[in-house]
Amino acid sequence: MTLALATVRARWASFLGSFVALGLGVAVLASTLLVLVAAQPRVPDRYAGAQVLVRAAPAGADPEAFPEFLPWSRADADTVTGRLAALPGVEAAVPDLSFYAQLVRDGRPVGAPSEGQHNGHAWSAAALAPYPIVAGRAPATDGEVALDRDLGHAPGERVTLLTGAGPLPLTVTGTVDGPGFHVADPTAARLAGGVTVIGLRLSPGADPDTVAAAARDVVGDRADVYAGAARTALEPEFEGRTRWIGAQLLIAMASLAGFVTIFVVASTFGFGIAQRRRELGLLRAVGATPGQVRRIVYGEAVVVGVLAAGGGALLGAAFGPVLGDLMVEVGLQPAGFTVSPDPLVLLGVVALGLTVALLGVWSASRRAGRVRPLEALREAAVDRRPMTPARWTFGVLGTAGGLAVVAGAPALDPELLVNLMIYAAMSLIVGLFLLAPVIIPPVVRLVTRPARGATGELVREGALVAVRRVASTAAPVLVTVGFAVFLTGLFEIQSHAFGTQRAERVPADVVVSPDGVPGLSDAVAAAVAAGGGTSAAELPTRIFVAGRPGVLWPVEASGVEPGALAAASVTVSSGSLDDLSAPDALIATAGTAQRHGWQLGGTAEVVLADGETATLRVVALADDHELPAPVLINRDTARKHDPSALTPVLYAAGIAPDRADVEGLGGLAATPAEYAHRADAEEDRLVRLFLLVLLGLSAGYTGIAIANTLLMATTARRRDFAVLRLAGATPGQVTRTVAAETTLTVTIGAVLGGLVAFAALVGLRNGYTELLGSPVDLVIPWSTVLALVGVCYLLALLASVLPAHRLAAAPPTALAADRD
Repeated sequence: MTLALATVRARWASFLGSFVALGLGVAVLASTLLVLVAAQPRVPDRYAGAQVLVRAAPAGADPEAFPEFLPWSRADADTVTGRLAALPGVEAAVPDLSFYAQLVRDGRPVGAPSEGQHNGHAWSAAALAPYPIVAGRAPATDGEVALDRDLGHAPGERVTLLTGAGPLPLTVTGTVDGPGFHVADPTAARLAGGVTVIGLRLSPGADPDTVAAAARDVVGDRADVYAGAARTALEPEFEGRTRWIGAQLLIAMASLAGFVTIFVVASTFGFGIAQRRRELGLLRAVGATPGQVRRIVYGEAVVVGVLAAGGGALLGAAFGPVLGDLMVEVGLQPAGFTVSPDPLVLLGVVALGLTVALLGVWSASRRAGRVRPLEALREAAVDRRPMTPARWTFGVLGTAGGLAVVAGAPALDPELLVNLMIYAAMSLIVGLFLLAPVIIPPVVRLVTRPARGATGELVREGALVAVRRVASTAAPVLVTVGFAVFLTGLFEIQSHAFGTQRAERVPADVVVSPDGVPGLSDAVAAAVAAGGGTSAAELPTRIFVAGRPGVLWPVEASGVEPGALAAASVTVSSGSLDDLSAPDALIATAGTAQRHGWQLGGTAEVVLADGETATLRVVALADDHELPAPVLINRDTARKHDPSALTPVLYAAGIAPDRADVEGLGGLAATPAEYAHRADAEEDRLVRLFLLVLLGLSAGYTGIAIANTLLMATTARRRDFAVLRLAGATPGQVTRTVAAETTLTVTIGAVLGGLVAFAALVGLRNGYTELLGSPVDLVIPWSTVLALVGVCYLLALLASVLPAHRLAAAPPTALAADRD
């Protein structure tokens, strides 16, 4: 370890790149892990005053999906609430009647669409927070509301709320210190569906765990009971989804940081070992064994790893709160989210950083142990045996495996296509990196063939005799260009393919989509009709159907009008669409009917969205994928039992977009092509954010790796520059030669990275062509390619030309002195 410390101290410039890369990698890991640890569910503010919460049990058991809870009907909720209120220690049991409500201001809905989905409440539910009146009085009758005083409305003012049925004018009777819109209980009973949560406020001194145990005896397996910290399970679904999306970005950042850090550390350590063959040969000549040489290299990695990981952990601890604030600002964490340092997390990332350093130096240590004593006498800089058997084996396997996945893309499972193409790109990158010493010589000869004169010959021969140097410098360019072009191309191909398909399948002249709202109310269809158009406004809802004995499963359903189905050219294999006009009618796909034992002309026992049980008649059956949902019911029935249901998109005919007066209702009218372009605007925003972060990380690591490798290589070539100067070359000619060599190296890395991305994108295009049944364009993001390659050229030229110019300007006799 003493010798390792001395080596790091004497050759600190050679280890600088590994130190910075590892430190930044640990910093990224630390900050992302701190955010992930802090991003835990929390007790919703509106339930903070209820020490015990009772929630209806989830229907079905799909661990991959967000759960659907089987609601109590209004009558059942009243019965359960009464029994819970009678328990010892319970001061009050309050059912939470919630519904969709969004404030309309200056003719447009305001507020976050996701929060509006359940932002309306009965006034009695305000006691669960609690949210006492701070000005005015509580709402007592229809047409009254109490709202957050931060909205700026005073008692007596008139406001309009957008609900599932449409705009609802109300008078403000009071304000509270909390979010949401609280109406009189009779109003809420009309606007809300079933009840899924009942809150228990306890008497002073009552034990929440004891009350929770008694509540479980009351509800049995029909509901789950939560007390204390367990109440975080009732976190709003939109917050859980937001946190999940944010977690995917953080995991991608951490994964990329880990992968590229190992890549950079391995590359720089490997190049450093190649430059130190004489030094290691001297160690072997004075008696060091191969094992001792390997331990010296591992010791150097430990020194660099401890220092870099420690510094990176401190940097990550400082940046963690900043990253948390950024996540809130871009909408990937809920408001109020904060991050604080966690000693266990920081110690863990230090250990992980040290492990990464040791993994990265494994191959270099093996190569160092194979250096022979006679290497101390070598003067030539020609690479000898740059390809080892292991490099051949893993290089061929990686390249062949990646190409095999690309070739088999049309036959892959569509759900696995994207992930498998990412793995194929990674496999090709690793494979080409390992095979680079074999690939580079013919590429160099091909690229430099047009070059004439002394400079061209020097560049060509210098690259051919220093293949490892060229490979180490080209590797980070290969990784960055390969990943960046593939990820941006992936996004563009998906966007174009699904956007085009969506536009072709739109069965209307005009599409009205939500704008600032989670969905469209019934008033939007009325506005389209008032403008002289006709529309098909589906109403997505949920029904619950018996699966295995004692278990109800959620089934997607949609409330539709028979005329809308006929206009959309929907056909059934048996029965009649017209029969759906009856309030107790049901149409199902053949697969759904078979799964639940339904037959044409028979009945289906279902639980509707408000918890009411109904017997519906099966009036028609259709082929699978023919219907907009597995089950269709009468639209009026859907609205009656699911008052907060919203239409995701409305298709209209017989009207121009500018004639549909829907802006004040949260609608945006557009042509099918315009709709297809903006339909996934929010998702595209998040994807672009993902890409921006990942490309930024990639570019940062590329800069570190390129600068470190070229600085090491250029500094070590002082004797080469001395020979050129003594042979008559001017400092400018030496500098231009180095610039040409650097340009060649970056070009090789960019070409190989481009080939990797192109192969993976071709596989993706072929897979989507097979999936969609129509040709999909291969989109190459040329602006991204040119920008990234330009950055690589700039960084590489700065890192090589500046030190080369400084060295070339020195007296040749000083450069000729052996400084090893």
